[in-house]
Amino acid sequence: MTVSEYNQCVDEFSDNIYRFILKNIQDEDKAKDIVQEAYVRLWNKVGEVNFKKAKSYLFTTAYHCFINVIRYEKKLSPMEENYQDNSITQNTYSDLKEVIDKAVDKLPEIQKTVVLLRDYEGYSYKEIGAITNLNESQVKVYIYRARVFLKNYLVKMDVVI
Repeated sequence: MTVSEYNQCVDEFSDNIYRFILKNIQDEDKAKDIVQEAYVRLWNKVGEVNFKKAKSYLFTTAYHCFINVIRYEKKLSPMEENYQDNSITQNTYSDLKEVIDKAVDKLPEIQKTVVLLRDYEGYSYKEIGAITNLNESQVKVYIYRARVFLKNYLVKMDVVI
């Protein structure tokens, strides 16, 4: 890969990678750091990575950086418990996107990742498998389970109302 091809990768893919990571981590600064780290790693291997495979390399690298950040944060606060408020609230949502985002956030990390790559970024099952180190069958199963959860979650009246 040449320097101009590297610059072309920055122009073409940085927004998509940022959006994917931000959707997962929901912290703009961390998402920017992860995207930057992915591009640093690509720069370090600029002579080894084929330009045609650069997009896949960047998404895979960003995904692995994201996983490392999540693991590091879990090590920092092992005693912290997730508090879930089970009381019924009378909030009304006029924004369907907010309801969907809330539902996607409730998915396990791997299901959330594959659904975002498939439905938000438009990757094929094979490409998702390459990014997440899963085979195509596993990717399909995780996507199916995530969609079933989302369907069941979104049809509950107390969620939508």
